[in-house]
Amino acid sequence: MTARDDLVDDVAPAVELRGVGRTFATRKNTVVALQDIDLTIARGEFVSLIGPSGCGKSTLLRIVADLLEPSTGEVRVNGKPARQARLDQDYGIAFQQAGLLDWRTVQANIELPLELHGVGKPQRRERARELLELVGLADFAGHRPPQLSGGMQQRVAIARALAERPALLLMDEPFGALDEMTRERMQNELVRIAGETGAAVVFVTHSIPEAVFLSDRVVVMSPRPGRIAEIIPVALGARTEDTREAPGFYAGITQVREALRGRPVPDTVEVGVALSAADRAQGAL
Repeated sequence: MTARDDLVDDVAPAVELRGVGRTFATRKNTVVALQDIDLTIARGEFVSLIGPSGCGKSTLLRIVADLLEPSTGEVRVNGKPARQARLDQDYGIAFQQAGLLDWRTVQANIELPLELHGVGKPQRRERARELLELVGLADFAGHRPPQLSGGMQQRVAIARALAERPALLLMDEPFGALDEMTRERMQNELVRIAGETGAAVVFVTHSIPEAVFLSDRVVVMSPRPGRIAEIIPVALGARTEDTREAPGFYAGITQVREALRGRPVPDTVEVGVALSAADRAQGAL
């Protein structure tokens, strides 16, 4: 992964969560979705959230985005309250569905957030062209979303999320609906884009291999009420096509899987002890 060790100590982290909890009231009872979440994410860091369905991963992401308010605790984004960070457009967000407007061209979809915030047409077009180059879709500026593949649509969605140069990118299972080969290509693209933009990324996924391949750290969450069960550093260096065959990659998968099972996390896995083909195929929860 592109080096992210040039962070300035006196700059506020991308995300700070202190004692964050979220409770939902229903007609019959109260559901505690999240409890006692303490997490700091550095600027430029890539952090994945993984855990069983219903553990509150997406809820936590929406709290960071100020789409939900926490019931307890404090959330700061780039040193600001989450509400102010949202108003200042300090983050971009991408979901599992690309959410593009079929009647607008690819370029016009990317320009949309800038248009909504009053950026002039020449500046919008220039920024959209930059982003189309970044995501490798310069030749498709005039196409409309139905003319693109699922992976290409997600690249447009990522470009749109980056339109206002956010310091933070929030992603909720953006590759979950893609086939495996397209998903791996998109992971490679996201690593490159994150490295080139310097944005911090908070990434929700159900896939253990995806979390390990992408991340500087993997945050493993417990079943509801969602708590942080383990934080696993991933030290794989620059990601390449060979990374997915490296012993350290399989070691990371084993560490995350054991944490999800509530077992002690091994510090290392002996070189040469690879996961079986069946284990690899079942890497996604």
